[in-house]
Amino acid sequence: MTGARTWLVGARPRTWPASLVPPFVGTAASDAAADGAIVWWRAVCALVVSLCIQIAVNYANDYSDGVRGTDAARVGPQRLVASGAASPAAVRAVAFGAFGVAAVVGVIVAAAVSWWLIAAGAASILAAWYYTGGRRPYGYRGLGELFVFVFFGLVATAGSAFVQDARLTLLGIAASVPVGLGSVALLISNNLRDLPTDEQAGKRTLAVRMGERPTRALYVVVVFLMVFSPMYLSLLRPWTMLGLAAFAFAVVPTQSVLKGASGTALVPVLAATGRLQIVVGALLTVGLALGP
Repeated sequence: MTGARTWLVGARPRTWPASLVPPFVGTAASDAAADGAIVWWRAVCALVVSLCIQIAVNYANDYSDGVRGTDAARVGPQRLVASGAASPAAVRAVAFGAFGVAAVVGVIVAAAVSWWLIAAGAASILAAWYYTGGRRPYGYRGLGELFVFVFFGLVATAGSAFVQDARLTLLGIAASVPVGLGSVALLISNNLRDLPTDEQAGKRTLAVRMGERPTRALYVVVVFLMVFSPMYLSLLRPWTMLGLAAFAFAVVPTQSVLKGASGTALVPVLAATGRLQIVVGALLTVGLALGP
């Protein structure tokens, strides 16, 4: 039996900021937050849905990449299927279980807010599975960053605000941009680390398609766009300028990437990028909560 710690590693906790930040920022960007009328059980449900989808997509990627053989040689943490630590059927079952929890909780929220949330949730689950699953996974075609921005940025963040307000707002959409950029930065750092092995396995990620140097430049651009996003958000909520303090957390990972860190040296960059996204999210949440 695979131990609990092995399954936890397979869930890839370093990627969880991509799912934890959107519900906090989205809830803080809602009109309900400005009016002091947050429905907390809905906020908790949005958090559960987001985290479960993140965990599910990590296990789904483990399964799909493992059965394709594209994880046979890895620089990062070993995957469950590729290493033989768990059977493909077990990993797939856990992924479907996490998707199931997200779906059930999502339906409960939709019943209280709007049935349109079911469409958004279904699209998110399908996007999560077909990242590396199916016959033509879009993650193998260089489209991963685009879908991550849409679903872990726009959908998750603006959707969390929608859960409170039952409508889309300009602030909710605007606040989703830096959140989505943070998720894109996480994926870029991951794919930069895995670029040589992905290329060898025929996995045509955006990093493989662009090449190493352009990918490094893209990482830096995305990080700085995320860090300086409070400058436009402050036009809607002045206190979001607090987010600029996150710049201090962007220096080390961007320097590492620009200096040519590769292989295992990029593992700390992935962790630092996750911390940066948490800091940006926390500061934006506080800034948004402080109101106009």
